[in-house]
Formats: sequence, structure tokens, C-alpha cells
Amino acid sequence: MMKEIKGGVCAAQGFKASGVHAGVKASSSPDKNDLALILSEKECTAAATYTLNRVKAAPVYVTMEHLENGVAWGVVANSGNANACCPMSHENAQAMGQAAAKLTGHSAEDFVIASTGVIGQTINIGAIEAGLPKAVEQLVGNESGSDAAARAIMTTDTVKKEVALQCDIGGKTVTMGGIAKGSGMIHPNMGTMLCFITTDCAITHEMLEDALRDIVAKTFNRVTVDGDTSTNDMCVVLANGMAGNELIEWKDEKYDAFYQMLLALCTAMARKIAADGEGASRLVTCKVSGARSEECAERLAKAVVGSSLVKAAMFGADANWGRVICAMGYSKAPFRPEYVDISFCSAAGEILVCEKGAAVAFDEAKAKQILTQSEITIAINVNEGEDSAECWGCDLTYDYVKINGDYRT
Repeated sequence: MMKEIKGGVCAAQGFKASGVHAGVKASSSPDKNDLALILSEKECTAAATYTLNRVKAAPVYVTMEHLENGVAWGVVANSGNANACCPMSHENAQAMGQAAAKLTGHSAEDFVIASTGVIGQTINIGAIEAGLPKAVEQLVGNESGSDAAARAIMTTDTVKKEVALQCDIGGKTVTMGGIAKGSGMIHPNMGTMLCFITTDCAITHEMLEDALRDIVAKTFNRVTVDGDTSTNDMCVVLANGMAGNELIEWKDEKYDAFYQMLLALCTAMARKIAADGEGASRLVTCKVSGARSEECAERLAKAVVGSSLVKAAMFGADANWGRVICAMGYSKAPFRPEYVDISFCSAAGEILVCEKGAAVAFDEAKAKQILTQSEITIAINVNEGEDSAECWGCDLTYDYVKINGDYRT
């Protein structure tokens, strides 16, 4: 049995976290946390996935170097500046690790380095170096530590993103927690997001990496807000083994239990990111079933939730299913339009709007009521196979343009 608990990245044994205001961005409010620190009591097995954008920020490259040996002790992350495409970016990313190492007694290579914020402006490394002693001093292994760290990595996010789960693996209670940020510049291929996951499970690097890569493809890579893939994305898992379970080194039933817990956590995080898309008023889920393959279903669902016209229709609560089937048509996924059924669903009910690729009579008032809910599902059955996939996005509102029109200022 898996259950949700409190505590975020501090829920698992041996992990502490903090978040402080360092003043990375000159215009930021003094009560806005912008520097996060996560630290384990024991060395962790570590695995990560990164943005597929050809342009990668310096912290991504530095973290890639640091995790080549498959281990880490903690994470240093800032918001307010992406440390990307600017002078001294690599040196400053390295300096973040060096500063954390000096204060904690570890090596610079023991830390994951992450940044998020404005691209193209040199980061205020002095502010980070000055803020880290306070971050170390405030490290705590309870709910408030995770909360502070979660808030420190937020940029245009309107809510913190935090989840913790617990389950039995091999007779031992294993805990997993995570924090994430993500709101805009989000598109499949690791949409703009940072996600840090901690667990006290004992698992090998190979098994951890296999699980993470497979799950990221099924969760975070199925989120889209605006079609832009960021330069700074990463998802990192740290496992310190303090739960005392038998080491997971094969894909057996213990691995399956761990996999399902990581899948549940990443799915919850992905939904939170989509729901908090910049300016969003609705979480939009597209469920495609009856497909020839999971890849086919995923392509169709991604095209639908990524369509600006579909997103605009969801904002207007307009049951314009023509935009849905149009997006399916340019997805490059194989399907037969004359077999397609489309329904709109929410807490207010469900309504069929397209059957066998053609219009059906439906109650527009009922459709409007369904589409005015905060969570909407576009359910598509292509009636050609047994496979399915689910992708997440949001509506497109006036506020998205307002937020991004003056993002730098």
C-alpha cells in the first residue's frame, strides 16, 4: 500500500533542506526565498535527466560532470537567474558547488547545481556565496525545511510543488519526497522545470537511472504549457539507503514497488506543473485510448494539449472539438479519422461531441458547464488498438502574454 504523507524532500530519513533570500535578482522582494539547499546525512546514489534543448545552461553541464560517478550528497539551487548564455557561467556554476562544499565539509563534486530564471544575464554569485552560510545554518529535516526549499526555486510559479509518499518494500518502510518548479517555457522533452527527489531506499545507480529515465518519459515529458523547451531543465533523484531495505539491484518485485512509487510521485508533480502553467485557469488532460501503440497515443495527446487553438478554446469553455481532431491530424501519429470518438469530461459530467470522426448533436449549455471546471479532460478513443497515454497541459489566457511580455523586468 502506498500513502501520501507530509514532508516533501525532508520526509525520507536523513535529508535536510532550507531556503533563504540571497538577493540573486536585485529587484526581488527581500522576503522571497531564492536559494535552496538539500543535504543528506549519508552519501546518495544519484541519477538525473536533463533538458534536450541544444542550448544548455552551465549548471546542467556542471551537474552532468558531478554525477558521472553516480553519487552525490546534496543540491544547491537558485531562482532569479538561469546562469545561461552569459559571461562566467561555467565558473559561477562551479563556484556554487565550491561554496557549498566549503561550508559542509564535502567536495564540490558532491553537489547537484541548478539555476532557473532569466537567460543571458550574469548571475550574482556574490549573493549566493553570501547566502549559503545562512542556508546551511537553517538546514532542518522537517516539513518547514522542504517548504522553504520549494519556495526558493519558484519563479513565475503561483504555488509550491511538493509531494511525499511512503510504501513497504521488502518489509521495510521506504519514503520518497520531492519538490519541483515549473510554470512557463514548458514543452515535452523535460519542459522548463527543476525537480529534486529524495528517498531513503537502497537501490543501485543502474536501477535508479533506468527507473528515472523511463518514468520521466511517461510524466514530465508529457507536459506542455507553451511549446518552449528550456535551457535549464533537470530532474534528479538522490537515494541514501537509510530505510534499511535489501539493496534493489535487479528488476524484481522490489524494483517494481519502487518504480510505482516514483511513477506516482512524478505523475503528481507533472500534473501540478501543468495546472500552474503561466496564467492558467484550468488543468487540461488529454487521454488517448484505443491506439495502435503507446507512442502513437502519446503523440496524439501531446499534439492536442500543445495546440494553441485547443488551449484557447478551453479558456473560453468552447466545445470546439474540430480543433482537437485537427491537432491530431498534424501530430504525425498514424490513425484513421473516421474511427475517432471525442468527449469532454470534468467534475460536472461528460459529453460526447464527435463520433466516428463526425459531429454529433450535443447540448451546448451542458458542454459549457463541463468546460468551466478547473480540471478538464479531453477523452479520445481512436478505436484501433489496446494502447493508451495521458498528457497534461493548461488553457491559454490573457495573463500568459502579460507575464511573459515583461518577464525580465
